[in-house]
Amino acid sequence: MAHKYVARDFSKFKDVTRIFDVLEYYKDNNPHQQIALGGKNTGSWVTYSPDEYREYANNVSYALMALGIQPNDKVAIISTNRPEWNMLDMGIMQIGAVVVPVYPTIGENDYRYILNHCEAKVVFMEGAEVMKKITAVKDDLKNVEHFYTFVDRKEYPYFSQLIDLGKANQKPEELEARKKAVAPNSCATIVYTSGTTGTPKGAMLSHNNIVNQLKALRATPSASSTRALSFLPLSHVYERMLVYLYQYLGMSVYYAQNLGTIAENIKEICPTMMTCVPRVLEKMYDKIYDNGKKMKGLSKKIFYWAIDVAKQYRIEKSDRPFGYNLKLAIARKLVLNKIAAAVGGDFDILVSGSAAIPSHLVSFFCAAGMTMFEGYGMTETSPVIAVSNRKKYGREAGTVGQALDGVDVRISERGEVICKGHNVMMGYYKAPELTAEVIDEDGWMHTGDLGKFNDRGQLILTGRIKSLFKTAFGKYVNPQILEERFSTSPFIENMVVVGEGQKFAAAIISPNFEFLKSWCANHDVVYTSPAEMVKDKTIIARFKREIDKFNKEFGDTEQIKKFELVPETWGMENGFLTPTLKVKRGVVADRYKDTIAKLFA
Repeated sequence: MAHKYVARDFSKFKDVTRIFDVLEYYKDNNPHQQIALGGKNTGSWVTYSPDEYREYANNVSYALMALGIQPNDKVAIISTNRPEWNMLDMGIMQIGAVVVPVYPTIGENDYRYILNHCEAKVVFMEGAEVMKKITAVKDDLKNVEHFYTFVDRKEYPYFSQLIDLGKANQKPEELEARKKAVAPNSCATIVYTSGTTGTPKGAMLSHNNIVNQLKALRATPSASSTRALSFLPLSHVYERMLVYLYQYLGMSVYYAQNLGTIAENIKEICPTMMTCVPRVLEKMYDKIYDNGKKMKGLSKKIFYWAIDVAKQYRIEKSDRPFGYNLKLAIARKLVLNKIAAAVGGDFDILVSGSAAIPSHLVSFFCAAGMTMFEGYGMTETSPVIAVSNRKKYGREAGTVGQALDGVDVRISERGEVICKGHNVMMGYYKAPELTAEVIDEDGWMHTGDLGKFNDRGQLILTGRIKSLFKTAFGKYVNPQILEERFSTSPFIENMVVVGEGQKFAAAIISPNFEFLKSWCANHDVVYTSPAEMVKDKTIIARFKREIDKFNKEFGDTEQIKKFELVPETWGMENGFLTPTLKVKRGVVADRYKDTIAKLFA
């Protein structure tokens, strides 16, 4: 059954002008809330009350002041999601210093560049691997005065020692003076864009940038939404802003252990809200769909009939005829409600960003009572530009919703999405020339994305300007549209379409080896290893049929004429994916340049 939306009463909410104001207002507006943060890094859940959260953040502030950190100094956090991340984040900002979140999955060269470029004074690092990389470049980091780990690794001071330092140097009057001196339009954080190509750029975001996002989105979750599960990296502004929103609304935030434990963690805490990316939703759907294959006879027919009904779901009631609603009620009673219960959450909404979600997935999850919201933005826009909302026609599958309140979104003459408003960054740190390339003289942020509006004012993204390529015959190909459609196949984990200046489009495909393994078992094909399977004639022939099926949906110049299967699974750890699971096209082009050359030989 769908979660019933109940609007919050904001009449008693105090004003928030700086991000760290959320700490004080969390407790004031939610006096009965017992848990602010929860983490499971040690194998069992460790939780912190709002009072404990605030006390830790204050002690971080006291400690940093004792270490001599001044307003506008930069402090870097290199860590996966954990409650201490938030404590550091708030503690750093309270004294007027600037938080620089850094991904724990990048290489030594990137650490060297980012930490030197931002002139970080303090570095917090999680894990032995990160510590090893930082130690390797330590002598090159000319501005860093203090290094901290999160647990005792026998080489550097660690988090609990920082807290002890704060407790021994409590100066509440100085802290209060520091907080009052922080202006809403001052820089709160510098977020280095992960990007798919090029040198990282540091987007400067102000307290105003983020706080206005919270105010524009605060009516999105239901008042009954009290628990959020977080697994996307806090180093990315998308998840970080939404975690601020959870705290602003008085929700408990629980951090999943890793991507592999999401299903288990959902069942443990029954979240009412979660953010995700399309690939995670696709895996959830594929697992649900595959469960039906174990059924027999009538049960199996009913199961897949219900899924087909769900995929036809229309969000607006007026778009659903009586006959469909009757079938939906039956499908929910027999199958869909059980699927939602098996997932384990009590979802008010699921919010997806980073890339477009296939329309049938949006319909399926909404029909199963897990209301799907889509959002769109970028680091440089704090991050939301457009998002689904609760208003009439505020959501529709295949769109990323309507412009965020207070943000003007337009389509330029060349079809580019541009925006202007409270969300646009202050600029790139120490790079005014790069800032001028994306923010014009009138203050319009040029996103580099192609898009259009439907007749209901909902934004539809159609690709990236830089990703478009022209074939030898002068025909443009939009690779992202092809990649998104082909990747709905359970056989395909990821793919990149290539063909700039060539006679046709081709593709590099990273198969879904888990699905391929089960397919082989059901078709009497001996599964050996990824390296051997991508060369197997039976497997190649099966992929050819899959490619031919999807090719029928596209014009001749867009169709994939040749493809190559590769044995590598593309992930963050081997450099193929960004932390929000987008494929780095430049990395694929470089790693498979010989393979691509052979496709067009």
